[in-house]
Amino acid sequence: MIIKEISLEEALPVRHLAMWPDKDLDFVRVPGDEEATHLGLFANRELISVVSVFKKEEGAQFRKFATLPKHQGKGYGSKLLVYMIGFMQKKDVPKIWCNARVSKIDFYSNFGLVTTPKTFQKAGLDYVVMEKVL
Repeated sequence: MIIKEISLEEALPVRHLAMWPDKDLDFVRVPGDEEATHLGLFANRELISVVSVFKKEEGAQFRKFATLPKHQGKGYGSKLLVYMIGFMQKKDVPKIWCNARVSKIDFYSNFGLVTTPKTFQKAGLDYVVMEKVL
């Protein structure tokens, strides 16, 4: 297993297949993608999990955290999340946050992220902003 920085072009297909396979590829693009840091986890030379980090004044938001469906539930996403948190700590980022699907609150809580009062809906799904002070 290897985790390293990847290009946006490498991240997009994993995002698409894992998050919104029934939508157009452009649906998984977000503003600022070109300037973001994209990290990928490879197993047996296959890119199977990705996360994109967007630096902001108050810290960094991680978005489009996705693992290919056939590899979900095997701990790859957890390894990538731990790596990303350490990567941001080394860059002296004071805080990270994400827009978490409500169904994933317990997952993110395991890594020290806490829910905030900020909630919203997108494409029929409920989200909550979760954050962690580094």
